[in-house]
Amino acid sequence: MRMIDYFDRGARIAHDRPCMIAGDVEKTYAHVAARTHAIANLLIADGFAAGAHGAVLSGNAMVAFEAVLGILRADGVWAMANNRASVAENADLFDLLDVDTLFVHSEVAGRIAAFRAGCPRIRRYIALDRPFPEADFFLEDRVVADGAAAPQRRTGAPDELGFLANTGGTTGRSKGVMLSNGNWQALVSSLVASMPMKVPPVNLVAAPMTHAAGPLALASMALGGTVVILPKFDPADVIAAIERHRVTYMFLPPTAIYMLLAHPGVERADFSSLEYISYAGAPMSLDRLKEAIRIFGPVMNASFGQTEAPMCVTAMPPHEHLNAEGELAHPGSCGRPNLLSIVEIMDDEGHILPPGERGEIVVRGPLVMAGYYKNRQATAEVSTFGWHHTGDIGVRDEHGWFYVVDRKKDMIISGGFNVYPAEVEKALLAHEAVQDCAVIGIPDEKWGEAVIAFVEPRAGAQCDLADLMMFARDALGPVKTPKRIEQVESLPRTNAGKVSRAELRKPYWVQAGKVI
Repeated sequence: MRMIDYFDRGARIAHDRPCMIAGDVEKTYAHVAARTHAIANLLIADGFAAGAHGAVLSGNAMVAFEAVLGILRADGVWAMANNRASVAENADLFDLLDVDTLFVHSEVAGRIAAFRAGCPRIRRYIALDRPFPEADFFLEDRVVADGAAAPQRRTGAPDELGFLANTGGTTGRSKGVMLSNGNWQALVSSLVASMPMKVPPVNLVAAPMTHAAGPLALASMALGGTVVILPKFDPADVIAAIERHRVTYMFLPPTAIYMLLAHPGVERADFSSLEYISYAGAPMSLDRLKEAIRIFGPVMNASFGQTEAPMCVTAMPPHEHLNAEGELAHPGSCGRPNLLSIVEIMDDEGHILPPGERGEIVVRGPLVMAGYYKNRQATAEVSTFGWHHTGDIGVRDEHGWFYVVDRKKDMIISGGFNVYPAEVEKALLAHEAVQDCAVIGIPDEKWGEAVIAFVEPRAGAQCDLADLMMFARDALGPVKTPKRIEQVESLPRTNAGKVSRAELRKPYWVQAGKVI
């Protein structure tokens, strides 16, 4: 099956149901299906070959989703692109991924000149939302709504390339992650198995569609679900959308959940329609998780995955979050392996480790990528011993529950001891004055690396740093307690919204003449 075939399944069972809602605009599956055929026919007439790579540079918008579906309908490969990345990052990515056609939102129209200079492989620039001179033409000026079906030009075989994602380039140039039709089938199947829906989902897209929220929205369309699109995450808008549209499902990173919990109107809101709130991308504070369950209800769904094995390698659905006494049943766990994933803990020599021992989380199964685009060496390096290596340190217990300790590259060696930033961050997040935090290691003559923490206070709160230091020492002991804690107004974040430890580390290590 092709990725577009999953959308078509939804369109068949939900022909007259709303497919997408943005503001006051609502489009049915019948309308959106017709648009996908029209956009695909435009692309094909314009010379877009079967298997060519198409990208959409836009924030959350209905027309952006239509363009993605049009690329897939034309039997192209969707190359995911982030409109919040820098011009240089995007130019490098488009060149790496051999993008042929780029749909561009007017908000980033000014970047096209740089792309024309740096991305000679891009053949066509299409204005997405309104005419502007930098593009070759405006989508609505060329698309023909004549009801003609687009031809199928690829077989939909499991090993055919479906979409290309990228690793973000936090350790150098981004790598293109090849995800096949088979990977998409495994992803949709794992999502449906781990989160069975009582009714057709109403999926709120408030996180960027350029990351996990985009593919998750497309997956919900296979069930005939309605996708409610917000242009950006805003706690008040999220609450209003949940109440207005009776939202049943949404994905948010932990940081966004913290912001939602801190909003003054959250205690009075009606969240009774929610079935699932998926959280992933970073460990979640246990205190905030308890607060989320109290406010939103028993709807929290944990998962672990990465671009190379997307979104649901493991899962802990809502009913497994709490025990019979109403307490967290598996505090800090990211769940157990999904039906289509084999997950283990491995040491550096390739030995599978028993329960209770820390090592790298490794994965096998149809969810694992086909490889890195045009990078056999990197593919081989991440696939040693016949497993996909996630780069995450973790541990599993005797019942098969997995716990992510931290990223392998973020581990701090201080005084000969291994210190994992996530453990320290979890302790600090338990303090009532802390909204978010980040822990890094910096060069130190005595300790090799010294542990320091940056904390972002809750709205209206002021952190007493001495009190916070004592709080941390009681929870962590002397070795893992930060040598210094600094309060900041806001923490640096990646384009995906995650706290960027790399950005915090940079000035300290550059000053020491090193880059890590």
